Amino acid sequence: MKNSRLASFDILYDILKNGAYSNIAVDKGLAEVDSKDKGFTSRLAYGVVERKLTLDYFIDKFLTSKAKPKVKILLYIGAYQILFMDKVPDAVAVYETVEIADLIGLSYYKKLINAVLHKIIDCKSELDETDDLSIKYSCPPHLINMWKKMYGEEKTLVTLQAINNRPPVFAIPNRKFVDEGELQYELLDNGVDCEVYGDVVKINSSFDLSNIKAFKDGLFYIEDYSSFSCAKALDCTNGETVLDVCAAPGGKTFTMAQSGANVYAFDLYEHRVALIKKSAERLELYNIKSSVNDALIYNENIPFADKILCDVPCSGFGIIRRKPEIRYKNLDDIKELPQIQYDILNTSSKYLKNNGRIIYSTCTLNKKENEKVVEKFLNNNTNFKLINEITVFPSENSGDGFFYAIMEKIND
Repeated sequence: MKNSRLASFDILYDILKNGAYSNIAVDKGLAEVDSKDKGFTSRLAYGVVERKLTLDYFIDKFLTSKAKPKVKILLYIGAYQILFMDKVPDAVAVYETVEIADLIGLSYYKKLINAVLHKIIDCKSELDETDDLSIKYSCPPHLINMWKKMYGEEKTLVTLQAINNRPPVFAIPNRKFVDEGELQYELLDNGVDCEVYGDVVKINSSFDLSNIKAFKDGLFYIEDYSSFSCAKALDCTNGETVLDVCAAPGGKTFTMAQSGANVYAFDLYEHRVALIKKSAERLELYNIKSSVNDALIYNENIPFADKILCDVPCSGFGIIRRKPEIRYKNLDDIKELPQIQYDILNTSSKYLKNNGRIIYSTCTLNKKENEKVVEKFLNNNTNFKLINEITVFPSENSGDGFFYAIMEKIND
């Protein structure tokens, strides 16, 4: 088994140097760590990715030349502990980081690492004193400026204050077996600290799903609260035909299926469809039919539906606290998304019956991917009318940033 800081180094090298997705790299790295060290390792790895701009600000103040990637990652690890992990004494953070340099063959740089980290200790109060939002919250200026322009100063600040918090976890009761109160009882009995939150259960402690009896018994599934609220807003009822056109991993599918509707869940990739099928079987939701389909292409074999959920691929700016590297996306790299999103919505709408309803949704905070796509669709499809449009901003105890618009098809 690796020690936690060495494991964090390997995880971060995979993310920052090799371009791995943070969640995949962390899951892989945690497999090599003792169970008692998993929490610290995860927090350190995710924390460095989250706070990279802040860490760069402090580290680069004291480097006279560009550091090698491995040295920079070590400095990230040490600096993060100094600036953001109050329970780790500064001296321990420095010592343990310098020790890793020996383990990975970077002994030559020990004096440099030691000197830079001690200088960061001396000036760490600057973090509380700065008015630079990019440094304070480790968010690129272009993203902050976009949010200010689209949503205003207040909403932008609320979002920035949330993006570096641990995201809450919500267990959605499978009402075939339990309600929220009964699920809370079962989870508490399984040793999981939790509380009723509206009509779901909010998890307040870490836990391993594979070891939870209530999960194995199909009593719940995990879904973000904003996503859950979106699926509920479609107001599916028993016997209706419902399409979920971009369904994986399936949370919204399961929420809609609990109504008794016949839900057709589609995804572009077979392995993602297999995940939906496996979870539906565990939950005993036999009114779900899952299959591969390209949402961009009209498929005459798909039945006409009373309700459609169109949750499209997006930039993900609403789920930064779950996937921290998303914040560093170049806005030019996502400029093609609105056209793809519009095309998926337009194709999906062709399956809708008269007087039926369709929800267009994303987990991003970007009006070009949200309101502008809906506006374009309504302008080009005059037989649809807007019923409601909701933007949710992330906060400490609630769901992710999310957008959805409910539209109704008028009789042709």
